[in-house]
Parts: sequence; C-alpha cells; structure tokens
Amino acid sequence: MWLYLAALVGLYYLVRWYRERQVVSHLRDKYIFITGCDSGFGNLLARQLDMRGLRVLAACLTEKGAEELRAQTSDRLETVILDVTKTESISAAAQWVKERVGDRGLWGLVNNAGIIAPVTYCEWQKIEDSVNTLKVNLIGVIQVTLSMLPLVRRARGRIVNVSSFLGRLASTAGIYCCSKYGVEAFSDILRRELRHFGVKISIIEPGYFKTGMTEVKKSLGKVKQAWEEAPVHIKESYGQQFFDAFYDGVKQGLLGCSTNLNHVTDCMEHALTSVHPRTRYSAGWDAQFYFIPLSYLPTSLADYILTRSWPKPAQVA
Repeated sequence: MWLYLAALVGLYYLVRWYRERQVVSHLRDKYIFITGCDSGFGNLLARQLDMRGLRVLAACLTEKGAEELRAQTSDRLETVILDVTKTESISAAAQWVKERVGDRGLWGLVNNAGIIAPVTYCEWQKIEDSVNTLKVNLIGVIQVTLSMLPLVRRARGRIVNVSSFLGRLASTAGIYCCSKYGVEAFSDILRRELRHFGVKISIIEPGYFKTGMTEVKKSLGKVKQAWEEAPVHIKESYGQQFFDAFYDGVKQGLLGCSTNLNHVTDCMEHALTSVHPRTRYSAGWDAQFYFIPLSYLPTSLADYILTRSWPKPAQVA
C-alpha cells in the first residue's frame, strides 16, 4: 500500500518537473515590464532577465536608481520613472510601454514595487503610514495591472504579483499583511477572469530576505520612532519592558533575513519563461517549510505557535 502511494507521489513530481522544464520560445522578442527596479528583487530581476536576452522595461522611482541600473545592463534594457501611487504617472508609463511593445503586446508584467510601514503593533501605527502602505502595495498593483492589461492580453502573456508569506499567514506588521492579503485576492480573481484569454497569473510569496525594506538600522529606527510617538495610554498599557522585548524580537528577525535574493528572482523568472508556470511560488526555506505549512494548521494551533514567545503587556486584564 505504502509502496504504491510513494510511487504515485514520485510519478507526480516527475511529471511536474518535466512540465516545468519546458521553456517558452522566442524569449528574446518578448517584453517584460517590472516595477520597483531601484533596488532589491526588482533590480536583480531586471539584470537577470537582461542577461538572458529578454527586452526589459524597468520602472524606477528615482532617476538615480534608473541611471545605476542602466549602467549595469545592456542597451536593450530601458527605464522609466514610475510612482505607483499617482494615477498620472501610471498612465504615462502605460503609454510609454505601449509605444515600445507595439502590436506584439506585453509578454510579462511584474508588480514588484512595495514598501513596509514600521513593524509595530496595529495600535501604534499611524493612519498615514497604513494608508501609504495600502496605496503602494495594493492599490498601486491594481492600477498598474489594469493599465497594462490590454497589452498583456494582446500577447497572451503573464502577470507576476509579488505577495509575501504574510499574505497567507498574518503574523506581524499588520497593515503590510492586509496589503498582501489583498494582492493574493486580486491575483486569484484576476486568474479566474482571464483564463479564457490565455493570460497566466503567478503569485510570489517570499519569506524574510535582506532588501531595502528590511535594512536593520533604518527599520529599527522606524520601530523606535513609532513607539516614541504613540499616545501615552498605549505606552502605559503595553509598558516599556514589553516594547524592549518586542524591539529585540524585531531586531533578531531582521538579522536573520536571507541574503540570497536569487531564491525569489528565480521564481519570478520561471513564472515568466516556463510554458507551465505555477500559480504560487514560495521563495525561501522559512516560507516553504515553516510559515506556509503553518498557515494550513487549525487557527487555534497556529495562534499558539506564533504567539507563545511573545511578551505580555504591562496592563493585562
């Protein structure tokens, strides 16, 4: 019995391995538009796809980021300045892309741009930080996607949305989790709506990686600032000892981030170049073997595992 089951599982993975090794033809003729290319995943993916010969259209927030990227890549790669929180900037970028891809359409759209508000408890979070996170991570993804969708549909291409394991298991950074849950939902419904057009949607769910968003000194400074600016009644409820323990936990988490960004960009590249891309890619050992499996457990058990080591507030009822 167990032998047959093992053989069946082995056959499944063998077939999947074979299917996923099949590569799309004529890659050098295909255009890929990537947001958030100043640094991090977007920057590395732009360079990685450029080396492979694809026609990369890289969107950067700053001219400095665009110049640095162009200096590291071939003449095929082109850059455009894009602020995903501004409708006029998105419209201009969409027109810029349309002029370059022409009748071929846009083979790949990678919604990579993202930010994270200070990693704090929800009560300590300023509403403006929450709104800005949602504008970049969710509303920006939706607006960029809808503006580029006619071009992607024309090419029967791919849309790759960068979510997070925190889009499957909300465990910290509450508003960031909300934005990534939204990306997951948007991607799921878009995949179902576009299936008859031949457009394929993939979601990338990275674990903890060392990027500009997780830079230790900058991130810890934001955490401390959020606590210092919190109302007095919140500080009294939680207590300084609670904050100190929380701060140390955030610091240890940031220091433990993986430095191998290729785990993520390789998933993105596969989603864009494989004949049979996956619906979801879990990138990083922590996502694959801890956080994603944890999301399938009963809620009460997952809550216990996630919070068993958390400090207790000073004023507990």
